[in-house]
Amino acid sequence: MNIIGHTVEKLEDPFGLLSGDRYEFFLDLEVDEEDELYSEKGTGLKVIFVVDEHETKIASYHFYEKDSEKVLDFDLEEDEKELVLNYCKEHI
Repeated sequence: MNIIGHTVEKLEDPFGLLSGDRYEFFLDLEVDEEDELYSEKGTGLKVIFVVDEHETKIASYHFYEKDSEKVLDFDLEEDEKELVLNYCKEHI
């Protein structure tokens, strides 16, 4: 899995209930055809990324098929989580 692009948007907390800032990342992924994540329509990863004074973290994520936006039921492996976390940190 390689991250080949993204879009990001800062999420607003109109009531000020949440600490820190939240960002919604849509990551464009390059996935090997032999990988179970592969889709001819393309595979993406939606990430809610949190930045506050104490930490940066992935609050939630899900894989999706890009054309249909169908959610794919897969989890990130630990090395992939680290890759995504570092990518989001670099692109805020």
